[in-house]
Amino acid sequence: MSTVKLDHSLMQELDLLKQEGRAKPPERIIDHYIPPKEEYGPRYTLVGNDHEFIRLNSNSYLSLSHHPELMAAADKATHEFGVGPGAVRFIDGTFTYHAGLERRVAAFVGKPSAKIFNSAYTANCGLALSLSHKKTHWIGDQLNHNSIIRAMRISNIPRANKGIFKHNDMTDLKRCLEEVRPDMERVIVIFDGIFSMRGDYAPIDKINALCQDYDSKFKDGVITVVDDSHGIGAYGDTGRGTSDFCGASPDIIIGTFGKAFGVNGGFIAGSPTLIESVRQTADTYIYTNPLSVADCAAAIKAIDICDSDTGLSLLKNLKERTLQFRQGLERLGKESIPGPHPVVPVLVRDTQKTHELVAYLFDQGILVVGLTFPVVPRGDETIRCQINACHTAADIAYVIDCLNNFE
Repeated sequence: MSTVKLDHSLMQELDLLKQEGRAKPPERIIDHYIPPKEEYGPRYTLVGNDHEFIRLNSNSYLSLSHHPELMAAADKATHEFGVGPGAVRFIDGTFTYHAGLERRVAAFVGKPSAKIFNSAYTANCGLALSLSHKKTHWIGDQLNHNSIIRAMRISNIPRANKGIFKHNDMTDLKRCLEEVRPDMERVIVIFDGIFSMRGDYAPIDKINALCQDYDSKFKDGVITVVDDSHGIGAYGDTGRGTSDFCGASPDIIIGTFGKAFGVNGGFIAGSPTLIESVRQTADTYIYTNPLSVADCAAAIKAIDICDSDTGLSLLKNLKERTLQFRQGLERLGKESIPGPHPVVPVLVRDTQKTHELVAYLFDQGILVVGLTFPVVPRGDETIRCQINACHTAADIAYVIDCLNNFE
């Protein structure tokens, strides 16, 4: 037996991905981190390349992954309990750091209870498995993240029990709510807080108000869920995410420690009963080892920092550098999607020019993400830039200058 025949078929499938423009490029390997010096933020080097790069494609919005307090916390926890849990949560794989992180993140997002997962992706899937039965109806935003789309697919409910509304369109959300069959018992409206390819946000206050109008029509009500992975820690006056920015909180919050907090893992926050249901029924929680104690300890410290004067200072610089970048794009006449979030798209609207701009910026020592068809529709080709708190005024000025010099 061998995989020769299978490999042949897989190669044909991989070739098709390339032809369709959906194949991923080879993964670059970072081999060195160069700390900030003088007026510039940190730089990175790649295997096989002599450049020092500024990362304008990182989700680490508060730049905490190299913070000495996080590394010290992870080191202490590791020396105390080891590098791995040795079992799933139900079989004595729960340590004080797991429980401590759940209490800390629940308090931070303003919910009474929380449960941590290995990622926000597995949190979304776990929630869908926990909440879905034959009388459940799911409604999602048209531009939801793949993890939400996948969660709705694996929920094992009929297609008739699902609705999609146009992006941030309350009139279309109302249409979806009107179309829910009267025999449904439970309606779940789920959406991203920050839409990661665009940097715009869901109007949670408006969504909550609209869903409230339909809540009494169903036995278990209309439940609102946000995946605020790109918002938590990086958005709002206190860094508590899209709920903070909108002044309204959904019923359930899903988030990650792997972006603004600079660590790893995800979570679901909500009522104690909801969280106990997740603990009892979410396959992506039950049947896999939890985060390491090092991840948990570092995440606790990250939330503590975010919730302090130091965190507010980082958030202030993040906002200022984001504004500097957006104003620079405006001066250059570059098209973007307005908003205060540090995800800043540069709309190029041409596939070849997008590829050329990504390559040009790479040659200038700047790492960005280019999005072309079929990832985005033809005419919406984009460079996604992500501002981090470690970026300095000189860094942003350099990027703007490079964009100005691109022909």
